[in-house]
Amino acid sequence: MNEEEKMNDIPEREKQFDEDWEKATADAVLDKDTHKIEEIEAGIRKRSKLSYIRDTLSVVCIVGLFCAAFIFFKHSHDSYVSRKENEDLKALVEAARENISGDEVPEEEGLTDEQKELLAGLDLSINRIPDIISLSSNPHILPEYREIYEKNNDVAGWLKIDGTIIDYPVLQRKEDEEFYIHHDFYGRKSANGCLVMDSDSEAGIGRKADSYINGTPPSTNIIIHGHHLIVKEMFADLVKYEKKSYGLEHHLICFDSLYERREYELISAFYSKVYEKDEDVFKYYNFFNAENEEEFDDFYKNIKKLSLYDTGVEASFGDEFITLSTCAYHTENGRFVVVGKRVK
Repeated sequence: MNEEEKMNDIPEREKQFDEDWEKATADAVLDKDTHKIEEIEAGIRKRSKLSYIRDTLSVVCIVGLFCAAFIFFKHSHDSYVSRKENEDLKALVEAARENISGDEVPEEEGLTDEQKELLAGLDLSINRIPDIISLSSNPHILPEYREIYEKNNDVAGWLKIDGTIIDYPVLQRKEDEEFYIHHDFYGRKSANGCLVMDSDSEAGIGRKADSYINGTPPSTNIIIHGHHLIVKEMFADLVKYEKKSYGLEHHLICFDSLYERREYELISAFYSKVYEKDEDVFKYYNFFNAENEEEFDDFYKNIKKLSLYDTGVEASFGDEFITLSTCAYHTENGRFVVVGKRVK
């Protein structure tokens, strides 16, 4: 008898069992066989217990299947919405980029009377005028990011790595760092979330070429978090950097702040984890600003030591880093980390 025939035969066998059970009970009562009656009562209790367990397990299985189906549907829906949303945002950025070239700086707004008075006492030789105008004006958002910034003022920049799926806006809400881990660009609940800049990181306001006058310089280390998703979204590609060939092929990391275009060169890729607060170990996620050379060297030497391979890139005090962090499953609270050194 095959499995299908066995399954179809279950109701018939249960019916036969009930009939035999009733006959045995009737015979025991007629014969006044106390011992047999007790055995039958024990059997009834046992059977009732087994039926209860079977029914409970059936309910649990049905609920489990329903929950699994709901979670699958939710993730699929969130992935679709997230993908469509990011495609629309990328289209806005690309459209703006097509209308500009190079490091276009918007025309300066008119100077105030105070600025004009200040300029009157300065050297106005022809080769100094651009510098003076730059120093006397406020930083401007790059043209390609103005529209998405208008849509959401929590935009901190844009991260892109050619040849990977990573091509997304980066969000930062300092008062609630984890908000965009669980919400999309427009603030709706989402399992995919967004790429999130750590609340202790500073993307910077202004341009390095202007020494960040009237702005703020970026952190020594900018940390960006993102989900490692099965659906190949967000930071799903990041773990591919564990292979040297992949890392060297995708060594250039582009992260633009709202005010300047930047490039970083892969310097390290390694596995780590989120440690207990009292554990005296290197915690890459606690380094943001190097107040001195010793702090810089501690971070630099540790990421080089942990790196799965030598990238051939070196750094020295004064350099800036970008750190991309996502979940990894080699250990509890595991993380996979990619670090780049700023080269532009």
